[in-house]
Amino acid sequence: MGTADQSVRTNDGRVLSVVEGGDGRGKPVFVLHGTPGSRMLYGRHATDASNRGIRLISYDRPGYGGSTPLPGRKVADVAKDVVSIADHLGVERFAVWGISGGGPHALACAARIPKRVVAAASLASPAPYPSPGLDWLSGQGEDNVAEFSAAMEGPERLDQFLVPLRVELLKADPVSFAKVFESLLPPVDKAVLSGELGDFLISSLKEGVRAGYEGWKEDDLAFVSDWGFKPADVSAPLLIWQGKEDKMVPFAHGLWLAEHIPGAEARLSQEDGHLTLIQRRVPETHAWLLRHF
Repeated sequence: MGTADQSVRTNDGRVLSVVEGGDGRGKPVFVLHGTPGSRMLYGRHATDASNRGIRLISYDRPGYGGSTPLPGRKVADVAKDVVSIADHLGVERFAVWGISGGGPHALACAARIPKRVVAAASLASPAPYPSPGLDWLSGQGEDNVAEFSAAMEGPERLDQFLVPLRVELLKADPVSFAKVFESLLPPVDKAVLSGELGDFLISSLKEGVRAGYEGWKEDDLAFVSDWGFKPADVSAPLLIWQGKEDKMVPFAHGLWLAEHIPGAEARLSQEDGHLTLIQRRVPETHAWLLRHF
């Protein structure tokens, strides 16, 4: 999982499960995992971090893996937890990147704690719900439409949706995962789901939901509720990545964020999907973040 697995206690008594990788003496960069997901670091990302002199810091959001649930949390609440971890580790200034469900949380850090965040990157981040001029569900695969429609109906309906889905995930392998989530995987993403990335994703997903689905539930509810900040509040330097082939977070979401976050640098890729950003674009993201220290 990384070079050091540890627990950090927050001011309100919760426990956050944290892992580090890369260069322990390098520039600190927080990694915010997808939805669902966990603190586990992808081997290629950790190797790239080592080569670049980056200290990667990842953690389970509340309710995932080894972290205490925080019912009713907002996206913006991530900032306090990241600060708790940074303070515990003796880190003053740091960068942050988040993929998929980690994207809004990276934006939150860039908006809420700009004095601590030197730069941030969001990869395949959904836009807020609702967003003026954006048909939020349009272009998403059927599985995501069903999941977020359940979230919009409320916690009880979402419980009914996630309980059997968690069971499916806990017994999944990359092949069965591809079948269960067929509607979310364009050809470019299916192509990278085999091998090392597929094994990592399945392991990370299982670790995230091993104790329950509370983190997944709270993420989904937070995404379709008030985030606790506006994208226009982002003031730290920001890089946006979005793939045209993405069926989990449609291209229109990346466009919307690029148009509504002043000064953001957008890399809107015609050939990428969702998973290919994990596989291919993190080294470029690391290089971009390092330029801001």
